Amino acid sequence: MSKARKAIRSSCRCSEQNVGDVMSAQNQDQAIFGKISRLGAGARPRVLDLFSGCGGISLGFDVAGYEISAALELDPLAAQSHALNFHPNDVRHAKAYDITSTAPKALCRELGLGLVGESIDVIVGGPPCQAFARVGRAKLREVDEHPEAFLYDPRAQLYKSYLDYVKAFKPLAILMENVPDILNHGGQNIAEEVCDVLERKGYVCSYTLLNSVFYGVPQMRERMFLIAYRKELGIDNPSFPNPTHCHELPSGYEGSRAVALKLLNGLFSGAHDYLEPPGANGRTKPAVTAFEAIGDLPFIDARKELSEGHLKRGTRRFDVPTMQYDGKRAISDYARMMKEWPGFPAPKSGLHDHQIRFLPRDYELFAEMREGAEYPELHALAIRRFENKAHTLGLAPNSTAWKQLKADMVPPYDPGKFPNKWWKLRRDWPVRTLMAHLGKDSYSHIHYDSKQARTISVREAARLQSFPDGFRFCGTMNPAFRQIGNAVPPLLARAVAIEMLVTLQAAIRKIGAVAFAASEAAE
Repeated sequence: MSKARKAIRSSCRCSEQNVGDVMSAQNQDQAIFGKISRLGAGARPRVLDLFSGCGGISLGFDVAGYEISAALELDPLAAQSHALNFHPNDVRHAKAYDITSTAPKALCRELGLGLVGESIDVIVGGPPCQAFARVGRAKLREVDEHPEAFLYDPRAQLYKSYLDYVKAFKPLAILMENVPDILNHGGQNIAEEVCDVLERKGYVCSYTLLNSVFYGVPQMRERMFLIAYRKELGIDNPSFPNPTHCHELPSGYEGSRAVALKLLNGLFSGAHDYLEPPGANGRTKPAVTAFEAIGDLPFIDARKELSEGHLKRGTRRFDVPTMQYDGKRAISDYARMMKEWPGFPAPKSGLHDHQIRFLPRDYELFAEMREGAEYPELHALAIRRFENKAHTLGLAPNSTAWKQLKADMVPPYDPGKFPNKWWKLRRDWPVRTLMAHLGKDSYSHIHYDSKQARTISVREAARLQSFPDGFRFCGTMNPAFRQIGNAVPPLLARAVAIEMLVTLQAAIRKIGAVAFAASEAAE
């Protein structure tokens, strides 16, 4: 046994503050001790990704130096995408799992992970927010402590299952991510209640709101992040990464944050685990723009593709490459990173998923939209174009031909009810939040280049979410868009993962140093 390993082992007998009190031989959980000892010897932290989707968090943790041991995901195509990218030669990982019916022991047995309590160091992910509706602090405690409590509130079952996994695997660290509204969900601050439960399980917790644009992602995306560590590690306050980029957020984002934080000034005022988002520490770079993110990808002229018969209605598959990179197009530092991501380099065969939607009614409208324009402006433009053509053709108002022409030229959505349904990217700005609704249509992200006159492609959506070009998505176009919109941006996940790894390593070094001093004194 190495001297460092002996030093960590001897920490069980140490009486130093924040170390000996929690790692005494009388109270020490051997599974926890074994994980601390393993990481102290230089091993990579093993990650279990719950509700993993295609793997945005996993990818960030992977590039930060963690080992992605397993994932659990209900959607079959997302589960296949995760397996394709992180366990490509092991079909066991491509299976979809329902957390409510998959016990931790069963998952370990099926994936060959070993003993439950010894196999995982870090759990990441977070149950869907719908599971938390109107579940209060007392109810969460009841769910946690009484196995049949879900009979009274079945929506809490996902939360109960998540806690079951934490209890079974005994991770040293936890990361949970969710929408900001989870801080004010039906009058409940769910993140605070999660902390309350985890703290009683032996963890120290903090949570905050982070925007991906401040971490090198070309997208303004606000999310809640909660970090927890085992108390045995002696970590007083979990921390979050400092921003690396700067950008002035539109007022809507600040307004949403204010609504999410409203409860902190009421029910939880003065007694909560929320931390203010970290400010910039030193010099930061300007936010990555849409042009820097996707400007080097192959040119697609939607109107030309349509007129020549290359763009047709039908399923878009990714089984063969459709386009090669254009070496003449300028490449930014961000685009270069997307092509050279460790373990996921750009495919030499070309791009399989640089594919767009068939929207023949709208290509001319896209071409005439100004950058940054939204749906009301677009709808007014469509009405003018329709009225001019109807007048030129001499169509009587409300005639059958008039109505048909309007249906062919004017989108049917009410601009008063759907003001943000369409938006044309600004090339000099990061983009708005990509959402799972991309799987149904892509009007929320229309390409800034009027010459291309189209919505973004699957690969462009992946770039804007910070997925590298070598990351592949299973299924066809619509499921791929949905997987991308549901994912955590890998670059944001990487920033959080690095912060957590630094914290873990510092804590383990401290444990080892104190234990070494104690063993030297004993000798």
